[in-house]
Amino acid sequence: MKVLVVHNRYRSEQPSGENAVVDQEVALLAEGGHRVALAERRSDDIAAMSLPRKAAVPLLVPWNPAARRDLRTRLRVERPDVVHLHNTFPLFSPSVVAACADARVPVVATLHNYAMVCPPGTLYRDGRVCTDCVGGPPLPAVRHGCYRGSAVATAPMAVSAVVNRRRWWSGVDRFFCISAAQRATLVAAGMPAERLAVKHNFVPDPGVRRSGTGSHLLFLGRITAEKGVRTLMSAWDLVAADGGLGLPLVLAGTGPLADDVSRWAAGRDDVRYVGLKSKEDCRALTADAAAVVAPSSWLEAFGLVVVEAMAAGVPAVASAHGAFTELVDDGETGLLHRPDDPASLAECLRRIVSAGNRTMGEAARLRYEKGFTPSVGLDRLVAGYAAAIAAHASSGGAGRARSFR
Repeated sequence: MKVLVVHNRYRSEQPSGENAVVDQEVALLAEGGHRVALAERRSDDIAAMSLPRKAAVPLLVPWNPAARRDLRTRLRVERPDVVHLHNTFPLFSPSVVAACADARVPVVATLHNYAMVCPPGTLYRDGRVCTDCVGGPPLPAVRHGCYRGSAVATAPMAVSAVVNRRRWWSGVDRFFCISAAQRATLVAAGMPAERLAVKHNFVPDPGVRRSGTGSHLLFLGRITAEKGVRTLMSAWDLVAADGGLGLPLVLAGTGPLADDVSRWAAGRDDVRYVGLKSKEDCRALTADAAAVVAPSSWLEAFGLVVVEAMAAGVPAVASAHGAFTELVDDGETGLLHRPDDPASLAECLRRIVSAGNRTMGEAARLRYEKGFTPSVGLDRLVAGYAAAIAAHASSGGAGRARSFR
């Protein structure tokens, strides 16, 4: 196939799992013999813009006519078999969906978060899961300033959600949801179920596997409240007060709570905060873990760290909500704890280092081999493209161009 991938890259100052997924899929398609081209814009470029251009960026979030024009021209020249949309915020906008309709090209879009029903895409506010905007207008998001704590910054995203809802839902031939949990939320919000398919992200084989039962427990990710860092700290204090586990807790990553974690870990033998690490170091830390801990407070749409642990033959301890309930087979490939419950998490941490840890790790690796390898990812990606192309042809997709003018 000839595929054009459209993606607005996130700022490089913060590691982006979405950027990594896009890069891996592009490489996977090319290795599989498909012709892949990229249409990219970079949020990093905003910093170098003139003040007038910077001021115009929020105004173009709901609709960017230049982005539509540029992509339409490219599509008419290159004529790909399918366009694969990822992130369009803030420099593309949903106008790229109209560009695909103009050029009469089938469209697939991966939904990496909940932005279709929640302006910031998180379903999380004030330390709790929030669904106030799901199934209705996103006025609560503006009122609470859900994006960057600002009503002004949130407003363009809310406007875009309202004015472009029909365009997204009717103009995209196939949506890839990255978990069944995410799909269920979107269907409940009114998105067309027949266009929503589950396609889990894949993970390359790390090339290193755990031997034995591991030498530490590992938290790997953004050091933020929504990732459950405070719940983990409280749970670990409960474990320590009960005599500990004989293994240290290692936390790797950075984020708003990094200073709090550093102070909490200082002077302790049972906790190590190692900050942001390279990909190679993260693979080594994962492969040497008794378990990876993912105590997220928000509803993870996927949970890449859990699947990366599977690939290394390491079980996970994760919150029993969001995508984790389908990624972790409780008692078989890991353990699930009650979300935001330190006592429940502490009990799971005690259990995961007891008898059965090695068996869980082996089962986790088998689960990875069956459902999350690159070969499985390529098969599902190409099958999704084929389904989108067929749906586009059968629905008279060429006629949709007129409705977007």
